[in-house]
Amino acid sequence: MFDSVPETPNELHAWLVDTLSITIPRSPIIDGNSAPFDYLCHAFFEQNKPRDALVWANRGGGKTFLGALATALDLAFKPGIEIRILAGSLEQASRMHEHLRNLFARDPFAPLVEGRMTDKRLRLTTGSRVELLAASQASVRGTRVQKLRCDEVDLFDPKIWEAAQLVTRSARCGCIHVPGSIECLSTMHQPFGMMSRLVKDAEDHSRAVFKWGVVDVLEHCTDAHECTNESDDNCPLLPECGGSAKQRREPGHIAVGDALSMKRRVSLPVWNAEMLCLEPRRSDCVYPDFDPKLHVVSTNPESAGTTLIAGMDFGFRAPTVILWASVSITGVITVIRERVEKEIVLASHARALADSDQFPVWVGVDPAGRQRSGQTGKSDIAVLTQHGLTIKARPSRIAEGIALVSSRLKPASGDPTLFIHNRCTHLIEALQQYHYPPDNPVSMDPVKDGPDHAADALRYMVINLDNPHKASASRYTPR
Repeated sequence: MFDSVPETPNELHAWLVDTLSITIPRSPIIDGNSAPFDYLCHAFFEQNKPRDALVWANRGGGKTFLGALATALDLAFKPGIEIRILAGSLEQASRMHEHLRNLFARDPFAPLVEGRMTDKRLRLTTGSRVELLAASQASVRGTRVQKLRCDEVDLFDPKIWEAAQLVTRSARCGCIHVPGSIECLSTMHQPFGMMSRLVKDAEDHSRAVFKWGVVDVLEHCTDAHECTNESDDNCPLLPECGGSAKQRREPGHIAVGDALSMKRRVSLPVWNAEMLCLEPRRSDCVYPDFDPKLHVVSTNPESAGTTLIAGMDFGFRAPTVILWASVSITGVITVIRERVEKEIVLASHARALADSDQFPVWVGVDPAGRQRSGQTGKSDIAVLTQHGLTIKARPSRIAEGIALVSSRLKPASGDPTLFIHNRCTHLIEALQQYHYPPDNPVSMDPVKDGPDHAADALRYMVINLDNPHKASASRYTPR
């Protein structure tokens, strides 16, 4: 045991420098970002709220090492604490454990180790213990610990993540009360992945979020690199760094030369997503050109001369989605309202459309709605028409509808002709997350995992507006 426990961030920083010769940056370079030391303080000082934490950082940004360092500090200063490390694969979890073993292989931690450190577990003489968890529901469900650290959570199976939410419990570890908590550390690879969801959910402050990019963990920049020179050949990192790395007193671990090399090797979207943590890559997105800053509006369109239409995707256990849109004289579509409801019969949705003060001229729906129900003998389209609604259900391939929506988001020339009011939050999120299967790059069938319902409602609307007639081919035989 140590004689005293660091009680302030300054004391913790001094202990790391004096005892372990480890210096962690305490100030970010990018405005609005966190410093890596901010996460370490949050993890160590149990009074910080909320206890659940989310670390969104770049590839090579030190997430895994910091997770191991936070674990080492917990084990050493909080006797009897139980910690588990979970990752998308056992191989990924073993990387954090390898850092942990290296820390406990030297003073002052080495004398605390009880028995032999293995590839999957480490126990101290104080009763503190850490183990790796296999990425399986059986492994996760049998766990009860104070802290669960999840590495590269963006690669998690959603079912395993859900099971992991119930594994923590509070305990008194020495003189410190340790609330049960879950920490997630990852790069955000995709806008439809687990990290994207967790970052959005954290907007209600249910989790503390710490974000940094490659620039925030750069080493001190020496005179070997010039920000600008007489030929105006600026440093490629100047737009992000702005010369701040030259003023660093607590340098990070990434060499400036390495950062320059990495930026030259990758595309700008990959750099922005995986190294600056600005936005996720959209290479697998169905609508990569959808940009909320461009396509989302805060004002209603002018009503004069406009036509009101709607699009609808049928559901019951999955949500039924209805979109109302205004179409201007020039053909510009503005989606102005949405209705997203689960486990409500179709007749109720039909009444909502028919009784609305925004009665649509027609409703675009899935052509499969012509099929009769085996119980009622009526089709979904028949139910809608009985409520006085005009229905359009043009048969089409999914790819055809996607192409029409895409052409409105980013025409070959001119301005976009599809906009969405900011009150339509479900549709906005769906267009950002609607994606093709990442593990099958040749597939042109979008994944049906939630965002497809609102995206389909929009597709039915657009295809019945832009291409309302079905063309057929036949052989002409001259007489």
